Parts: sequence; structure tokens; C-alpha cells
Amino acid sequence: MPDGRSLRAERTRAAIVDAHLALLDEGHLRTSATRIAGRAGVSVRALWLHFKDMETLYAAANARLIERQKVEHSPIRTDLPLPERIEAFCRQRSRMLEIIAPAARAAHLWQPYSPQLKRNRAMQIGRVRDEVAELFAPELRAAGAGRDRLLNAILVATTFNAWQMARDELGLDAAAARDIMVHTVTGLLVTTLAGFSSLRM
Repeated sequence: MPDGRSLRAERTRAAIVDAHLALLDEGHLRTSATRIAGRAGVSVRALWLHFKDMETLYAAANARLIERQKVEHSPIRTDLPLPERIEAFCRQRSRMLEIIAPAARAAHLWQPYSPQLKRNRAMQIGRVRDEVAELFAPELRAAGAGRDRLLNAILVATTFNAWQMARDELGLDAAAARDIMVHTVTGLLVTTLAGFSSLRM
């Protein structure tokens, strides 16, 4: 059973991570240790006692975002008809992307200089890759030698870069961005199945 000191340390760590994410949510992409500590109500010294550097804070923040995503994530039945699977997947992906969007925008600035941010990005993409591979397994099998190309195409369409293009560059709201995702993923999968059917004729 954790003692009082351990509980206080956990609360302080949580407060620092929450402060960092709150600043990102508010659009402060260049957060500093001083600003994070001030928002968390701790000293800069306390921040560095709990996180040896920004890399460890980035790792903790990513873990917290994954926790938030898990709360919002629901397994999608793999036996649903393809259009229903696509719709459910894209609806859920849009929620997941909105959760990570503020942190992902900031990470874009610092990722070239941060191994941890690169690992965070790879972790997020890996989670989507696994979900796509499971949910659309029949269609990926139907792609034959083009399986990996199709899988990568779906990833390109449903990870943050495409979402940011729709939301930030085109200025679309989340619903309109989701519609584009549905349209794109449907086109990729239906085209693959149509090509597979024509080869069998």
C-alpha cells in the first residue's frame, strides 16, 4: 500500500502532466518548464525532481493521452458489413484524433529534435495499424500482394497528418473531416474488392 509521500508524488506528477496537456489544449504549442510548473502549482525545481527532462514528460503525457483514448474507444464488431465497419471505424478515429490533436500539433514542431516524440508518434501509428489489420482483415487478404500497400493507404488516410490537413488547412469541422475520411477509406477498400472480383471473373 503506497505511503503518503508516494501518493503526494503521484499527485504532483499527475498535476504536471495535466498542466502540460491543458496548455497544449489551449493552443500554447511552445510550452516551457516555467509555464508548466506555474499551471501545475509547483516550483520548477519540483517539476525537474519528478521529470528528469522534457523527454520523460513527453512520455508521461503520451501515456495519459492513450488512457483518454482507451476511455473513448469501443471495439468494433468485425462481422459487420463493410460500410458499417468503415463508418464505425472513421467515427471512432475522429474522436481519437481530436483527443491527441493539440499535443500532435505541438509535437510537429519539436519532433525533429525529440526521440521521445518520435516514439510517441510511432506508438500511435502502431495502435492504428493493429486496429486496421484486425477490422479489415478480409479486405486486406483480398488485396493479395497489395495488402501492405492498402494497409498503408488506410493509415495515411486515418492518422493525424490527413486529419490536420482537413481540420487546420481546409478549415473543416470534425464532422466534415470525418466525412472525407469515410469517403477515402470506402474508396480504397471498395476499389480493392472490385479489382479482386474482376480478377476472379
